[in-house]
Amino acid sequence: MNDRAALDLLLAHGPLSRTKIGKLTGLSKPTASQLLARLETAGLVVATGTTEGRPGPNAQLYEVNARAAFAAGLDVTPLRIRAAVADIAGKTVGEFELPTPGRRTESAVARVAEALDGAVKAAGLTRDDVHRLVIGTPGAFDPSTGRLRYASHLPGWHSPALLDELAAELPMPVEYENDVNLVAVAEQRLGAARGLADFVLLWNEEGLGAALVIGGRLHRGFTGGAGEVGFLPVPGTPLVRQVTKTNSGGFQELAGAQVLPRLARKLGVADVGQGHYAEVACALVARAAESDSGPYRAFLDEYATGLATGLASMVAMLDPELVVLSGEAITAGGEPLRARVQAELAELAASRPRLVIGSVREHPVLRGALENALAATRDEVFNTSR
Repeated sequence: MNDRAALDLLLAHGPLSRTKIGKLTGLSKPTASQLLARLETAGLVVATGTTEGRPGPNAQLYEVNARAAFAAGLDVTPLRIRAAVADIAGKTVGEFELPTPGRRTESAVARVAEALDGAVKAAGLTRDDVHRLVIGTPGAFDPSTGRLRYASHLPGWHSPALLDELAAELPMPVEYENDVNLVAVAEQRLGAARGLADFVLLWNEEGLGAALVIGGRLHRGFTGGAGEVGFLPVPGTPLVRQVTKTNSGGFQELAGAQVLPRLARKLGVADVGQGHYAEVACALVARAAESDSGPYRAFLDEYATGLATGLASMVAMLDPELVVLSGEAITAGGEPLRARVQAELAELAASRPRLVIGSVREHPVLRGALENALAATRDEVFNTSR
């Protein structure tokens, strides 16, 4: 327990001296010295420089041996797979992005292997160096059947044998997690929800979804579908039936990124733009947040009302301490959009959680995947290497 406490302190604070480790852990100097000797022999810590600028002799500093183990994460979407490898200290050491449009005939196993190998090669490693892989996808794998649900738009990922095929192809343990859940992991460990035990994260990018953290843990539901709020029936849209076949629902049709270009045209925005709907939506929201013109103002107001309408149902059920607004179709609106959603939610919900914009902006799904992979890798390596 003392060894693990020291390793966690070195991860949190960076290089520390024997004396500082002793003070932070409450251990005597001899015990701290023995602890560091054990960890150094096990290859888990390395000596790195000395203290300077203080009275008395310089003290030896120690840090976690970053190359003691590596973990990997993948972020899978219909358009691309983004992969990264991190050392055990949390530094990303290799990245790779594999575009996948038009490659529907190629197996998901081959695409995963190619993306992972690209990141491993960029890190100067081999597959065997990676202790664990976490893959983030839309939807969720049903724990009773092993099949991907709630993500019919992800081609090649619905074979009942897929998980077995991936396990046979890859030499390391592989975990699977919903992409929005991984964004919540990133925000809880690194961002706007750090240290909180109860919060909701609402995500809007290529799809509308949510992550629910209750009592400090992700709530996944019986089939892994907790948080698939795009299917949520809400006022303001026709009742959508057979939602899994259409891969949409009321909340998605009210405030999802794919409806924003249509909403902008309806309200008289002159230059909606062209391209992939998610990119068009993000550009529209960003311009609306910066503009005082009537159509843009009306667009942002109506979008905020749509987001708050779905959030009101979630808040009534969960009463969270915090709601994190994330995904580029939301974060592009910044404080103007957040303030509008907060004001609307105050009118629609009895409880009034604090709303914040997510702070993990760069590849949040991938960052959450790495955080999960690193946590499990540290438990394995730190607890069994001595």
